[in-house]
Amino acid sequence: MTHQSGSPGAPWLQIVVPAHNEQERLPAGLAQLCAKAETLPDGVEVLVVDSASTDRTAQIVLDWPAGPVAVRLLRCERPGKGAAVRAGLLATGAPYVGFCDADMAADLSALDHALWQLRAGRQVVIGSRAHAASVVEVRHSPVRKAGAAVFRAAAHLVAAGPRDTQCGFKFFAGPVARRAAADLTATGFAFDVELIARCKQLGADMVEIPVSWRDIAGSTFSVWRHSLTAFAEVAGIWLALRVRSAWTDGDADPAAAPASPAPGQVKGPAVPAGPVLPASVSTSVAAP
Repeated sequence: MTHQSGSPGAPWLQIVVPAHNEQERLPAGLAQLCAKAETLPDGVEVLVVDSASTDRTAQIVLDWPAGPVAVRLLRCERPGKGAAVRAGLLATGAPYVGFCDADMAADLSALDHALWQLRAGRQVVIGSRAHAASVVEVRHSPVRKAGAAVFRAAAHLVAAGPRDTQCGFKFFAGPVARRAAADLTATGFAFDVELIARCKQLGADMVEIPVSWRDIAGSTFSVWRHSLTAFAEVAGIWLALRVRSAWTDGDADPAAAPASPAPGQVKGPAVPAGPVLPASVSTSVAAP
């Protein structure tokens, strides 16, 4: 079930916001995102995915005032951040898509850089707190910091390359995101690891960009409640990546031509270099 407010028309950029019991943080975060989107050319849509919330998260979106940025609600009855992001990405159809956390912990100024990278031909743009140019403000406990270090090491075994898999700020060429999301098996907090690995399997050109990131109170992640599950999920991802991709079975977009994979890549349809940004967008996106 969906609800949409804002101007009609096919969007060129769709931004997914997964939200589970986010009634406290969503209003401010959604306001920030819409304000940023209003600085871009017309045709940006925000898709809030209500992930089995029991509070007023969905109602906040339903009551969101109409404006130049379309805001749409998608209900995902399956709990888990990974399930919500997957549902959101698969519901998109825009040339460019991405997702942000409901608290907008990553400053949205990075969106300009992400769009510039997409315009330049990158297919996956990963906000990275580990980037040398990032500014990071954290209030994590020593236990959480230690756990995060161990998790990063485990994640690197599955999705080698990116130094920060878990920052909630990622943007994609739409076809790449939808193909990768179709194969996602992880439903929890470790889903980013699989999403990146699936994009790598497709041969996508990816880059990490710096972000200004601040720790926002109210995170639903708990070291004590979720760490064991997250590590188990990484192990499950490792196994899932060894199962043949759905895109090798002839279910690819018929507009995409087949291509020979590079060593280690999943054989499947060619991943396009990325659609050309609309003229009004191309002229407004400057180099960072």
